[in-house]
Amino acid sequence: VQLQASGGGLVQAGVSLTLSCAASGGTFGSYTMGWFRQAPGKEREFVAAINRGGNTYYADSVKGRFTISRDNAKNTVSLSMNSLKPEDTAVYYCAAKFSIEGSYSYSESWYTYWGQGTLVTVSS
Repeated sequence: VQLQASGGGLVQAGVSLTLSCAASGGTFGSYTMGWFRQAPGKEREFVAAINRGGNTYYADSVKGRFTISRDNAKNTVSLSMNSLKPEDTAVYYCAAKFSIEGSYSYSESWYTYWGQGTLVTVSS
């Protein structure tokens, strides 16, 4: 499975931005998809995940501001980010793991496939 993340950029605090991740090479509908981020000087952290059934999971830091969604017809997963804060500045990565049972995890080691990352910079 190949993942290609896009949509990052430089934005001001308070605005919205949507990231997309296009998947190819697998049965997309059977994968749990996740978004992680890595801020400068910090470890990569979980942001959100969505399983094959459309159930969603969020880190507390983004709950209520970010929305993860998937379009199985287009093999894409999106992360809509509202009310962005400077502390959301990071490289955002999409990740995938085949999970017919609809499992998910906050741990990056659980995911099998990773995209290349897209940089989001939020200025104050």
